[in-house]
Amino acid sequence: MKGFILSILAGAIAFLLLLQVLPTSMIELKGEFFPPQVLVALVVGVVNAVIKPIVKILSFPISLVTLGLSGFVINAALLMAIAYGVQSFAKIDFTIGGWPTTGITADTIIGAVVASVLLSMISAVVGLVVRD
Repeated sequence: MKGFILSILAGAIAFLLLLQVLPTSMIELKGEFFPPQVLVALVVGVVNAVIKPIVKILSFPISLVTLGLSGFVINAALLMAIAYGVQSFAKIDFTIGGWPTTGITADTIIGAVVASVLLSMISAVVGLVVRD
């Protein structure tokens, strides 16, 4: 249980750092720090701790064929799903390259892939610092 909570917190911290690193043209979260940013960060942490391992197991055969490069696409798709869900259900203005407000464009795909790569890198570093 302690490891699960630390995994959620590590994902949330990594997402908050990601918001500071990437420009707003790629990933944007409007609003004050406390309610919206912390809520979205916790949602990202829960998705990374619960849903991501299940999706990774189900996509193992395609990962073998693509030598692991499908992981970037899976992370980007999960990030886009979080943006859609948070904007639809919690009414928080969170966009990735304009998605889901303007639809899927090249900016959306580039922003999602860059954000997923950086989120993975930051999560790895935070995971090394926050051990259970």
